[in-house]
Amino acid sequence: MSRIHSTALIAPDAQLADDVEIGAYSVVGPGVTVGAGTWVGPHVVIEGPTTIGRENRIFQFASIGAAPQDLKYRGEPTRLEIGDRNTFRENCTINRGTTKDQLVTRIADDNLFMAGSHVGHDSVIGSHCVFANYATLGGHVEMADWVHMGGFSGVHQFCVVGVHAFIANNTAVTRDVPPFVMAVGRPAEPHSVNSEGLKRRGYTAEQIRNIRDAYRILYRSQLKLHEATEQITQRAAAQPELAPLVAFLNDSTPRRERVGIVR
Repeated sequence: MSRIHSTALIAPDAQLADDVEIGAYSVVGPGVTVGAGTWVGPHVVIEGPTTIGRENRIFQFASIGAAPQDLKYRGEPTRLEIGDRNTFRENCTINRGTTKDQLVTRIADDNLFMAGSHVGHDSVIGSHCVFANYATLGGHVEMADWVHMGGFSGVHQFCVVGVHAFIANNTAVTRDVPPFVMAVGRPAEPHSVNSEGLKRRGYTAEQIRNIRDAYRILYRSQLKLHEATEQITQRAAAQPELAPLVAFLNDSTPRRERVGIVR
């Protein structure tokens, strides 16, 4: 029995693994590659160039790989790259890249995109992230692993969100969110350490205490940012769990301008 519904429209050059399932009235356009074990529900549109890895699940009315929502885009050949075991629920919209960045939007592995969530052009997303309903990324956003975005939260373009950060519901992120930080409000402000998330990830009580101490240095000590960074860097020599925070605070990636951290 065919795994592709008779009403689905598949471009002649689309490359689908043998066990890929395509539901009724879905459209798979030119330049699309879909890996083994991936399930595409009914009424899904996938546009290329897009590469989708293994064992992804894409629910009805999702739009994957559409052209970027950028007035400067002129139809240039950009792409979307999706890893393995991601879930895209109803009405997700994931856009391709633009020529104003690296030509690609990238999503790694094991992420959950709940209904209505949006990933803007040129964004780069790590693994094990959760986007609650209608969470939204602007263009050029960088998001590390294990980030949780609450419902109706948003991240402004060019912002960076660090590993294990938590963006509360209805929060508007306009500056970078460091690792481990729970950000709340419009605009977002640092609220606390994402302790519950760290417990679930296997961090020990001592490690969480060390991260909390670093948070207090960064946000409660009245030190200037460079002074707080120096103190945290010194602590990281004996507390390796602080390494992601140190790397984040010292990041000087040349391809973008830092917008400053929530503070």
